[in-house]
Amino acid sequence: MTMTADAGAADAPSAEAPLQTVYRPSAPVDLRRTVGMLRRGPGDPTMVIDGPVIWRALRTPLGPATLALRAGGGGEIRATAWGAGAEHALDSVPSLCGADDDPTGFDPSRHPLIAEVARRSPGLRLARTGVVFDALACAILEQKVTGLEAFRAWRMLVTKFGERAPGPTPRPMYAAPAAPQWRRIPSWDWHRVAVQPPQSKTIVRVAERADSISRALLNAPTGEERDRALTSFPGVGVWTSAETRIRALGDPDAVSVGDYHLAHEVGHALTGHRTDDDGMLELLAPWAGHRQRVIRLIFASGVSEPRRGPRLSPEDHRGR
Repeated sequence: MTMTADAGAADAPSAEAPLQTVYRPSAPVDLRRTVGMLRRGPGDPTMVIDGPVIWRALRTPLGPATLALRAGGGGEIRATAWGAGAEHALDSVPSLCGADDDPTGFDPSRHPLIAEVARRSPGLRLARTGVVFDALACAILEQKVTGLEAFRAWRMLVTKFGERAPGPTPRPMYAAPAAPQWRRIPSWDWHRVAVQPPQSKTIVRVAERADSISRALLNAPTGEERDRALTSFPGVGVWTSAETRIRALGDPDAVSVGDYHLAHEVGHALTGHRTDDDGMLELLAPWAGHRQRVIRLIFASGVSEPRRGPRLSPEDHRGR
């Protein structure tokens, strides 16, 4: 990738000219299905999908940055970044766009639905952020609550304690707080956004060892060892581990066992009938090493189990 400075200045809060680059992937990339899945709800302050442009606010070792991605002609991806961490943000583009995703050994022909969706979706890649703590904190917030509740908590905490993203963002955006900032969130702010004490305490505990957790996960060569590295911490189970691996590492084999809906959706897509976690793992076993890839293809298929029972309702844990 070649980076250039663009004289068209960004608006507040950074007046520095952005950096630009063009990434030319070796295989097709569908930005929405690859990078868009990282968004945590439509109000996510760290990510906005604005027409053909995907905006990401991120924290880097050099400071906050904003990254804008747009698909160009010939399969290229145009990237623009603002802020002190602009160069670091541009360095992350290939991994975000699935450059580390290796489909070797994946055989979609084992099931007609998977084969058809794989044929129709050649640009679906597995994104890798490389940012373990953010993915882990996000997953912990999503434990035992609805997506609506978790997305609200993420939005409010990041907006209040994160750092305003630079550049001409389509709406105010914020880079997620660093681990030390999560540790300093007062108890009343956790309470205000309805995060239960077990989850807030777990985030504080992992924030105290964020660097060592990141090193352990990034250096673990197998999914089993990655699970061990994460689940050794109280409050982090196999579901949280899998969700973290999916976002931070683009892990092609991670399966979120214990999810409220996932086993039902996988069972319905592959057999026409819902199943439980054990049944899901049995159905996915022929694709060992690529089970997350199969799950992503199932989601991309549009096949979904009809909702028959009551939806899981948000609970207010804040008291009166």
